[in-house]
Parts: sequence; structure tokens; C-alpha cells
Amino acid sequence: MNIKTPYIWENWKFIDWDDAKDHNLTHSLHYGTWVFEGIRFYPTSNWPKIFRLKEHIDRLFYSASVLELEIPFTKEEIIQACIDIVAKSWVEMGYLRPLVYYGTWKMGLYPKWAKVNTVISAWNWGKYLADRPIDVKISKYKRMHPETADMNAKVSGGYYNNVLVSLEVHKEGFDEGLLLDYEGYIAEGPGENIFFIKDNKLFTPALWTILPWITRATIMQIAKEKLGIDTEKAKILPENLKDFDEAFFVGTAAEVTPIWSITYNSEKINFKSWEKDSTSNKIKDVYMNIVYGRDWEYSDWLS
Repeated sequence: MNIKTPYIWENWKFIDWDDAKDHNLTHSLHYGTWVFEGIRFYPTSNWPKIFRLKEHIDRLFYSASVLELEIPFTKEEIIQACIDIVAKSWVEMGYLRPLVYYGTWKMGLYPKWAKVNTVISAWNWGKYLADRPIDVKISKYKRMHPETADMNAKVSGGYYNNVLVSLEVHKEGFDEGLLLDYEGYIAEGPGENIFFIKDNKLFTPALWTILPWITRATIMQIAKEKLGIDTEKAKILPENLKDFDEAFFVGTAAEVTPIWSITYNSEKINFKSWEKDSTSNKIKDVYMNIVYGRDWEYSDWLS
């Protein structure tokens, strides 16, 4: 997949894609001290639009504060830079990646006095997961204990956990993994939140061990407002999976992806999410209409 676009925004300047380089003694390369966001933009009837940009930048600044990264720009300046790089990318539908990190001038775990860099890239990126209901496996790896880190921050170092899950389940032929938390309850996917459906009601793991994903909040809101479906935040054990009719992943990259099956301890549980008139597909249709600008009730979510 060729993701190259003409420019990258770096510390106020647009630079050529091939000129985006950093030193191999960059602090974040050694210690995972990057914070980032993944944001999608979509073609609409009136130019490409970025979905929920403000909320993503709010979280970027929160994540930076956790690592005491002092972003030398205002939120408004970063929002405008995101809009500008999409305009200069000549890509109608793709992915936007703001990234803030400790750079050079400092080694050792204490990051102060390292240079702070801010970089924003945009590239063409289609479906993250398969364009069909997917097969999922509950991983042997657990989600990190919530007292080991700030679970509200999106920090690159913590994604080591997620990478292990992806490596494990793909080697075994599954489309995606699912993590349990330290108590054995269902938490989330490596890059997604999960929802279950029973009797026209949504169920999703409660916050505490999971990142408060922006798409998760979006789904709960539009399910209620557009389809009259309530959401219960619950502790869900793997043994409870048979109680649900449908399951689906949500995330900026994953969008809304129905789940065909979840495997746990060699037992495969199937869901009806694949059916054309399933609630999962109805929610997916509502979501996609919003991000493509076809539902003006939510036009303030589009930049």
C-alpha cells in the first residue's frame, strides 16, 4: 500500500514527504514517549471533511499533558494545521495522524529538556478491517492494569500490548483479537471498542481498563438519537457471550465492523451481525451516512 502524499506538516512548516526524518537518538524512539491521534476524513458533496476533529485534538492535548509534553501550539493552530495538510494531500478519503513527541537532546527515562516535535501527516487509507463480518479470537494477553498507566491517554508506548495481540491472532488466521482485563472481563480490541446486542439494547464494557474512544461515544449517541437504542455499560465475562445476538467493533480506523464469531478457549460463538437487517448493520448505515456528510443533523462533527 502506497501511503505517500506530497507534504507533511512539521513544527509550523510544510515539508516534502521524503524530507521527514529524525535522529536515531530521538527520545521517543527509545522509550515510547509519543502521543498521537488517528482521525479519518471522508469525501462529501462539499470537499473532504474531517470527522470529529475537535474531540481528537482535545484528547491529543490531554495525552500530551500526561507525559508533560508542552505542545508549542494552541488547539486552534493544530486544528487548522490538520485541515491544511488534508487540503495539500490531494487525498479525498484517508487518515490523519497528529503526533507529538520528545525528540533529540536528551537520553534517559526522564524526558525533560528533550526537544518537543509536532508532526501531522495525512494519507490514503481504506478499510482497516475486512469489509465483511470478521472472526475474532480472545487473546492470551490481558489489557494493562488501569493503575499501571493513565488509561485516558493515547500514548504509543502502551501499544506494545496491542501489537502482541495482533501478532498472536493473525498467525492463527483470525481477523482481529479481543482482550480481557486483569479481572477476566471483556475489555476491547487492539484498536477498537466492542459492542454487543440483545433485545434491541447495546451492551459495552465500562470505562476503567479501556481507552475512552471517540467512536464509542459517537455510537452510543447516534444509536439512542437515531434508532432509539439504549446502551448499558456492563462487566461482561467471556462466558456471557452466548447471551448476545450480535457483536461489532467500532473505532476511527475500524468504523463499524460486524463480528461473525468470537473464539474463546477453542470454543467458537457465532453471531447474527452479518444478517442484512441486523441492528449492527443499521448502526453502521447511520454512522456512514454521518461521516460522508449525508446526515446534516450532525454536520457540526465535520471539519
